[in-house]
Amino acid sequence: MSVRDRLARLRRAYAPHEHRPLDGYLVAMGTYAGVTATIAGLARATGRSMPVRPAAADVVLLSIATHKLSRLLSKDAITSPLRAPFTSYQRPIGSGEVMEQVRDQGSSAKHAIGELLSCPFCLAVWVATGLTGGLVLAPRLTRLVATALTAVAASDFLQMGYAMAQRAAERDSGAGRVAGEAGGPTGRSG
Repeated sequence: MSVRDRLARLRRAYAPHEHRPLDGYLVAMGTYAGVTATIAGLARATGRSMPVRPAAADVVLLSIATHKLSRLLSKDAITSPLRAPFTSYQRPIGSGEVMEQVRDQGSSAKHAIGELLSCPFCLAVWVATGLTGGLVLAPRLTRLVATALTAVAASDFLQMGYAMAQRAAERDSGAGRVAGEAGGPTGRSG
């Protein structure tokens, strides 16, 4: 039995009623292992030492930057051209983000890439690896980029909080006007 036949049999046994691109996932995992090995090789070749323990500030900075860059790449409307070969647009989901569906036509590798590019949780592993590698290979530049991404993430949360406060104030003022017009206890005179 060939490797291709074994993989087809495994795929059918794994998900008999749904298409799961296991060979595409293998390609993605192999690519990830290659990227990680390349980063480690570059660190060794350039004489960069790996930190024994990353600084807590770097972990926090990279965590927030990873969150933001993962969402930016996987959900932002402006980055949809990067995902378009692998996904199809479904609808807007607010705050400049879009919902997309992975395209099932084409190769298993394209399907796996579509899943990766449209899932911020999946993409976060790759982003965190890139930022961590950057912290070893080019720490000043990586911290600068991570700081900008963290500032944007903080701004996003502030913008959402402001919008929520505005909606709450509009609801409260609208409820006050209606009750006041009806002569209720919240009506204000003068």
